[in-house]
Amino acid sequence: MGRYTSLVAVAAILAAPASAETLRDALAKAYRDNPTITAGRAQQRATDENVPIARAAGRPGVSATGSITDNLIRSGNSFTTPERIAQTGISLNVPVFSGGAVRNSVRAAETRVAAGQAGLRGTEATTFTNVVAAYNNVLRDEAIVSLNAQNVKVLETNLKAAQDRFQVGDLTRTDVAQSEARLSLARAQLQGAEASLIGSRENYVQLVGEAPGALEPPPPLPNLPASPDSAVDVALQENPDLIASRRQRDATRYDVKVAQASRLPTVGVGVGENYTSYLGSLGAGSGLGIGQNGAATSIGLNVSLPIFQGGRPAAQIRQAQALRSQAIENATAAERQVIAQTRSAYAMWRSAQEVIKSSETAVSANRLSLEGVRAENSVGNRTILDILNAEQELLNSQVTLVSARRDAYVAGFALLAAMGRAEARDLGLDGGPLYNPADNYDAVRNRISDFATGPAPSPIAPTTAKVPAQSATVTRPLDPELDTAVDRSAPLTTGEHTPNR
Repeated sequence: MGRYTSLVAVAAILAAPASAETLRDALAKAYRDNPTITAGRAQQRATDENVPIARAAGRPGVSATGSITDNLIRSGNSFTTPERIAQTGISLNVPVFSGGAVRNSVRAAETRVAAGQAGLRGTEATTFTNVVAAYNNVLRDEAIVSLNAQNVKVLETNLKAAQDRFQVGDLTRTDVAQSEARLSLARAQLQGAEASLIGSRENYVQLVGEAPGALEPPPPLPNLPASPDSAVDVALQENPDLIASRRQRDATRYDVKVAQASRLPTVGVGVGENYTSYLGSLGAGSGLGIGQNGAATSIGLNVSLPIFQGGRPAAQIRQAQALRSQAIENATAAERQVIAQTRSAYAMWRSAQEVIKSSETAVSANRLSLEGVRAENSVGNRTILDILNAEQELLNSQVTLVSARRDAYVAGFALLAAMGRAEARDLGLDGGPLYNPADNYDAVRNRISDFATGPAPSPIAPTTAKVPAQSATVTRPLDPELDTAVDRSAPLTTGEHTPNR
């Protein structure tokens, strides 16, 4: 019941109005067109085919042969050597006993199919986490560009005011130089922020396949764990990568049995039908009534008992045992990684939550500080440098707040992904039915036709070559929580009513 409630909650919070591009839209596009996911699906379909391949070794086989021979040179008195001979034959071979090799090969293949299906879930979850990060990176960098652009405009106003005050002798050349330096630094920071925004938008294009439009703020993440221990408990049961590693480990147990079967006898039943025609050339001209056609039917039991194979079976068994040991250790390593990943994601999420609280307090305090410094400057109690420092401190706290919000959301989603609860079925993605890898497996697992091939491969994920290069243009209004009500216009800094210092 708790798992179902979690799925409904995640799907519900990702639903949003269709007026703007939402996180749910971006995830749906990536789920449909991301080449990492579509390639993973193709890989899984290839893995599915290992089951009918393994089963084919235990199924009857039918083969036919045919030949025509023309004897160009014969002895002069030969009546039994024909000039020509045509032969056809058909044989049926039925494996009866293979020492368990076929049975265990099928079981190993089926287990690896289950591992592949879990691995595909892990690929989807990893891609979704990358999309969430790219989506929030764009939002963060757009806000940072807007904040830096606002800061440049304010510093341009400050510089103009400082130059005016210098003209009337109210400020020194040093004050003007400080304003010029701070404005140059702000412009450089704006250039860096714009470059980061372009990079984030291009990364979004790479993952989603389309340029980011007007992105809506992401919805809150539900059902985050109360402690790292509870998160780890869920992750150990539901993390898809861990499940895949455990299935791969289980498959190697059957591989060892397959290798052991190479030392056991094999038994099969063979049935054959052969037809021979001498095309009227046997004993031609001898006057003897010799039959020109013949047929034969055979049935037999084939038994093969290996006695000595040069040490090959023992080497194969040792090899399979070593690979099983490797798979066991890999499963343990995967478990450790999931535990560390889950705990780290939880710690980053909690830390970002605390940074958000501190940054919100810092933004409020720096806003009040800037307002006070500007007011005190207007009566001659503060210098231009004090104003510049206050402006920079406010900008820094605002950037820290924006980054912390991004970090908290991405870490929270990564935490859900580590717990196995950030997959397509959890997110309620639109755009058609969800891809079910079991459908292909069910369709091919029992196929016996040699001619039931699949459709010719064709591209699924679209190219992004025609997507225009991204720019740093920001049309989104700045979040009111990040804006400031402080009057930063020129009259505050002209010093019109300020005594000379």
